[in-house]
Amino acid sequence: MTPGSNGAAQTPDDLRTRWREALDEGAQILSRGPQVETGLSPKTPVWTRNKTTLYRYQPTTSSVRTTPVLLVYALINKPYVLDLRPENSFVRHLLDHGYDVFLLDWGTPGWEDRETSLDELVGEHLPKAVERMLRAAGAREYTLVGYCMGGTMAAMHAALRPEGVRNLIALTAPIDFAQGGTFSVWAQRRHLDVSRVVKGLGNVPADVVNVGSKMLRPVTNFVLVQTTMWEKLLAGADMSTWLAINKWVNDGVPFPGAAFVQWIECFYQRNLLTAGKMRIGGAAVDLSSITASLLTVAASQDHIVPPQMARSLNGLASSTDNEYRELHGGHVGLLVGSGARTTLWPRITDWLEPRSG
Repeated sequence: MTPGSNGAAQTPDDLRTRWREALDEGAQILSRGPQVETGLSPKTPVWTRNKTTLYRYQPTTSSVRTTPVLLVYALINKPYVLDLRPENSFVRHLLDHGYDVFLLDWGTPGWEDRETSLDELVGEHLPKAVERMLRAAGAREYTLVGYCMGGTMAAMHAALRPEGVRNLIALTAPIDFAQGGTFSVWAQRRHLDVSRVVKGLGNVPADVVNVGSKMLRPVTNFVLVQTTMWEKLLAGADMSTWLAINKWVNDGVPFPGAAFVQWIECFYQRNLLTAGKMRIGGAAVDLSSITASLLTVAASQDHIVPPQMARSLNGLASSTDNEYRELHGGHVGLLVGSGARTTLWPRITDWLEPRSG
C-alpha cells in the first residue's frame, strides 16, 4: 500500500480510482478548455475609441496616492494576465498599496481594423487615454507601466510626449530588436515577406502569433505543459492558477494588419527604434527624450524578449534616475509565476513608493 496525501495508506483500488478521476478531469480540460474566471477586479470604462478602452479599477484602500498608474499591454493576447486571479493579480497588488490604477485595453480587432497602424494606436489612442486618465484622477503627472510589446509602446509615448510622465516601468519590453534571438532570425526579410502575409490575411490571426511563440520552445509548450497538468491533477493540487494561465496563453487576439507590418519591418527587420529613425505620425521617436524615472525589468530565462533586448532602454534614455533589474524567471512567469508576489511585485511597489508623491 502507498501513503495518500492525508497520510492514510492507499490500496491499489484507491490508486486506480484516483488515476481514473485524474484522467477524466484531464480529458475534460483538454476537450472543453479551461473553465475558470479571470480578470475579476472591479473596473469601469473611462474612455473608448474604436476597440480601445481605458478602464479604471475600483480602489481597495481608504486613501489613494495622487500619482495614477497606467498599465499598457500588448496588441496580442488579452490584458487580464495583469489581473489573473484574486490571489494572483498584479493589479490587486497595486490597488492594495494605494495606487489609482488604470488599464489601456486595445480590444479585439475585426476585419474592419486591418488598416489600424501603430501611428494611430501610439500616436493617437495612447495620448488621448492619458489625457482622460489625468482628468479622471485630477492629476498632472503619472506612472506608465508597459508589459512586453506594451512596454515598447509606452517607451515610444514617453519619448514623444515626456511631459507629465513621472515614472516609466518597462517590464520585459523589447527595445533592441537586433538582440531578439530566434524571433529576430525568423523575422528576417529572406524568411518573412510580411506585406504579402498581411495582404492575404488582413489581420494576422491569433493562432498564427500564438504558434509562433510556442515554437520557440516546442517541447515545453506542447509536451511539458500537459505533463504538468497531469502531475497536478494526480497530486490533487489546486488547478485554478494553472487553468487561468493556460486559458490566457490560448486566448489571443488578431494582430491588426498594418500594425503587424510595422512591427516586423520597422522593428525586427530594420531596428529603427534604437537607431532613432522610428517615426510615429510623422514625428521621430528619440528615446533620449525620455527623462522620467526609469525602471527596466528583464527575465533571465525570457526566450521571447531576452534580457539584452530589454536592457538597452536604460542606455538610450536620458533619465538620471535610471535602474535596470534582471530577475529570475521567464517572460510570463516573471509576472504571474509562483514567485511573482515575492519578487517582481514588491520590487515594483518598493521602487514606486518614494517616486509617487
